[in-house]
Amino acid sequence: MRRRLAAVLLALIVCTVHAQEPLRVGSKADNEGALLGQVVLQVLRHHGVPVVDRTQLGPTSIVRRALLNGDLDVYPEYTGNAAFFFHRESDPAFRDAAKAYALAASLDHSANHLVWLAPAPADNHWAIGVRGDVATRESLRTLRDFARWVNRGGNVLLAGSAEFVESDAALPAFQSAYGFNLRGDQLLVLAGGDTSATIKAAAEGISGVNASMVYSTDGAIAITGLVVLDDPAHVELAYQPAAVFREEALQRYPAVRAPLEAAFRPLTVDMLRRLNARTQIDGEDAAKVAADYLRAEGLVR
Repeated sequence: MRRRLAAVLLALIVCTVHAQEPLRVGSKADNEGALLGQVVLQVLRHHGVPVVDRTQLGPTSIVRRALLNGDLDVYPEYTGNAAFFFHRESDPAFRDAAKAYALAASLDHSANHLVWLAPAPADNHWAIGVRGDVATRESLRTLRDFARWVNRGGNVLLAGSAEFVESDAALPAFQSAYGFNLRGDQLLVLAGGDTSATIKAAAEGISGVNASMVYSTDGAIAITGLVVLDDPAHVELAYQPAAVFREEALQRYPAVRAPLEAAFRPLTVDMLRRLNARTQIDGEDAAKVAADYLRAEGLVR
């Protein structure tokens, strides 16, 4: 009897100690990654979970590997990236937001015992933005309208990175789907992939630029008046951000699922643009921006 009681007590002690192990929170090193990482980190802290801050760890390849290797417990990822993780880029499910999430969650749980929490409604993908006055004058709302403008000889000059111009997942995919082709003299190819530079060029008409590659949640969009063209053919994959956990880590703190999903739920495209503008344009610290957001939404005190 005493041995049995001792064994039960030992098991309870082990479980208690195990539950109090901190969660190692990572994120990608870009502006939005830092913001989302801070949202996860601060929600966990608010709910009494011990954490280790490893946000802004690096690019997708590094953060993903750290999670798979057990060096991280959770980080924010985008549903569309699962298509590349599992070599399913041509699967049409990844072009539908709900199906992309369901498939990402299923594949990653089966293969890696990772759990995707419900994603934010924002979809952060490559897109084309056009200066506001030009969009109004030419009645440009979608990429079909953009194709019409190009094909009738419109004065188009688009700024983009070499990756955007050359990648099969970016401009060439848009051109193939919507039936237009930009000549070399209609493209201003900038070094690097900084969308803030291409957005600035289009918004200010630098060198005659009136269109730009963008990411749909770029903070600069919120302050420049650039019109982001809709993609009705769903050329781009759905990229909704979600917190992704190692299953064992989430099992230690199952109560954090609901507050984390509540924290991602208000993150629409417009909300992320406004928050990203504070870090990208105003230079505010991601931790402060995340704290202000969580307080304003009533998610922390």
